[in-house]
Amino acid sequence: MEGDITIAFLGDIVGQPGKRAVTQQLPQLRQDHKPDFVIANAENARHGSGLTPELYQALRECGIDGMTLGDHAFRDPKIIPFLERPHEPVIRPANISAKAPGKSLLRLPATRPGMRDLYVFTVVGRIFFPTMPADDPFACADRMLATIPSDNSMVIVEAHMEATAEKAALAHYLDGRVAAVVGSHTHVATADARILRGGTAFITDMGMCGPYNSVIGRDRRAVVKHMTTGAPVQFEVGEGDERLCGCVIRVRGDMGLARSIDRIEYLADRQKPPFVSETGS
Repeated sequence: MEGDITIAFLGDIVGQPGKRAVTQQLPQLRQDHKPDFVIANAENARHGSGLTPELYQALRECGIDGMTLGDHAFRDPKIIPFLERPHEPVIRPANISAKAPGKSLLRLPATRPGMRDLYVFTVVGRIFFPTMPADDPFACADRMLATIPSDNSMVIVEAHMEATAEKAALAHYLDGRVAAVVGSHTHVATADARILRGGTAFITDMGMCGPYNSVIGRDRRAVVKHMTTGAPVQFEVGEGDERLCGCVIRVRGDMGLARSIDRIEYLADRQKPPFVSETGS
């Protein structure tokens, strides 16, 4: 509807297969949904763990307007200078140590008259989540919202968490105060996209952009070997059945709350670039 703002949020981009799927399918997503903004979680872009400056630039060039990071935010320390630059649209989680480097709030200015500015921040979970010590995500969300102008803004909160219940509880806690709470980290898309009573859109997990012929992005043979033998293995990124997954949120321009949320899934064509060269070799 006129005045609505459309945001596409992509789930965790996993390794080179995920980057290729996004590069290939993002133009089709833009054609189908005409998003005003495209956001993506990019914390798994570097071989499944971390983000490099080169990958950050490549994802920006393919059409991603802003990027979030989760528990692997600092896996490649070369991304830290980008996190610290105010004009670079990439953020680390908000509820980790106050002394952690980098910014934790992403602001994307309105791109047309009468449109709201978009603010995005990520909170990591505390349940079944030992990889990154974190503060209370609920209290952190309150603090972050207090810093965002209430007029002419819309807010999306990314719940980068392991536990489904923690994600759902956060969404209900923020219902009516933010446009959407979108879940990431578990790499498996859920079928519960909905609008809560107060007008906040929610989905437990957006799924991943990466190889679905895998175990949540990792080589299936290595994971099966480890789980059946207990032997240590190298968990390389898998290959095959690459897809772009995420959600499209439509936000009411008059209120900054959600009108709709839909899960999206695009299957990549491995017979076309960038999976093969322009010459087909």
